[in-house]
Order: sequence, then C-alpha cells, then structure tokens
Amino acid sequence: MKVLITGAQGQVGRCLLASAPQDVTTVGLTRAQLDVGNADAVNQAVELHRPNLIINAAAYTAVDRAETEVDAARRVNAQGPRHLARAAGKHGARLLHISTDFVFDGRAGVPYAPDAPTAPLGVYGQTKLEGEQAVRELLPQASVVLRTAWVYAPHGANFLRTMLRVMAEKRQVRVVADQIGTPTAADSLAAVLWGLAQRPEVTGVHHFTDAGVASWYDFAMAIFEEATLMGLLPPGVRVTPIATTDYPTPARRPAYSVLDKRTLLAALPLEHQHWRVSLRRVLQGLQSPSC
Repeated sequence: MKVLITGAQGQVGRCLLASAPQDVTTVGLTRAQLDVGNADAVNQAVELHRPNLIINAAAYTAVDRAETEVDAARRVNAQGPRHLARAAGKHGARLLHISTDFVFDGRAGVPYAPDAPTAPLGVYGQTKLEGEQAVRELLPQASVVLRTAWVYAPHGANFLRTMLRVMAEKRQVRVVADQIGTPTAADSLAAVLWGLAQRPEVTGVHHFTDAGVASWYDFAMAIFEEATLMGLLPPGVRVTPIATTDYPTPARRPAYSVLDKRTLLAALPLEHQHWRVSLRRVLQGLQSPSC
C-alpha cells in the first residue's frame, strides 16, 4: 500500500511517518511541499505519487488567529479537504481526514456521538466542519472523517510543551478548569489511523481520543505530577484553577467536548489507553521522541 500524508511536519504527520507499518510505502509532504489549498498542486501530487490512500493531517489550527485570518483558515481546513477528496476520487484513492471536537458547541452533558448535531462556535470549527462536509459529499464511499481532540506530542506547539516550559520558567501557572474534554497523544491517533488504513470497509464519521475525561486544569496537574516524578520539573510548581471568563480569548471554546468513540472501537480492535497512561508514555519519550 502506498500512502500520501499531508501536513507531514505536524504533530500527527510526524507520528504517522514514524509508525508506518513495514508493508506501507509512505510519501510525506510538508506544508512547504504541498499547499492543500491549491487545487492544481493537490491534483498534481496525487497524480505523481498515485497513492492508494491519502491521510490528510494538514490543518490550520491557530484557533484564535482564525477569527481574523478567515481566508487562511478556510483555504486549509475547508478547501484543502475538498481538493484532496476530488483528487482521490479522480485517481481511485481512499481518504482519511482528521477533524475536530470544535465542530460542536459544547453544550451537551453527555459525550458527542458522530451523528450529533454540529454547531461550531468560531471560524476554526466552522471551517473544519466545511472540510468534513466536502469529504463526505465528494467521496462518501471511500473516506473516513475522524474527529479528535486536545492533541499533543513531544514536538510542535501544544499544551504539554507549553506547560512544561511555563512551569519550569515561572514555577506557577493558571489553567482553565471549566472546559472538559480528553487529551489525546498524537501517537495514539496515528495508531488508529494506521488501523483504519488496513480496513477499507470502514467509512463515514467516527470519533477517537484517548480514554477518560479531564479539564485543562486536570491535564496541567497530571503533567506537573508525572513530570516531577520523572525529574523533568522541580517540585513545588503551583497550578491554579481558573474560569474561562478569567482567561478571555478571541475564539470561544466548547465547554464540554468529550467524544463518543463507540462506533470506532467497534470497527477497529485496539488497546484503548487512558489519557494519563498516554501522557506518561509521551513524557518518558521526551528525551528521544520517536515522532
């Protein structure tokens, strides 16, 4: 199987390349190598490499900047998946597209099922939803839209790395405690995507995060506790819970975005680890990250 991976330098893209099965030939294209918002470039790349499968890990993820950089967000998050789906259909490839919990408004009291009504609160979520819709419209029988949440890795810009830096430098941090979701290690997500790559019969919209539920404050406390035990942080860092209203941002975030993963877990046998187990694994590999 030949697999084309977009966004190859991102958190998920790097983990996909690092964990590719031995019987898979990968072509990883970075943002500089392939602008997914350019229809001609996408078609040329797919025609050149002739993949059996495309995994779209390219995304505009600057949630707050998206409120003013609307065109840039839409180019990558909405137009990009449309171009990829059209090219995949033209050349007979399957498409796995990564989406987000931000397509929901966060008002639910139970985990969101894949078919739950969507209602994005901002530009990022809206453009990601438009991308989902394009994939499902153009490639309904040969695509999977996989929503995930709170992704982090040993590299890139993410909550884990920010917390480790701020805790080491300032010895104190204030973290929102009233937004609820599930942290997801990028290598966990990559393993699921490779599992889906081997199951062409799986289509439609599915959800995946690591197991469990947390607030951002819970996540920060776990980072502090685990990193301190490993000697990555000094003891005595103060982590203070705050409300969303105490930390205003340009974009609104869903207050509750736990995802219901039952359809995916039924379709794909896997070891579904709790987010804290995944956090420990990622922290242990910080000195020599595999992805």
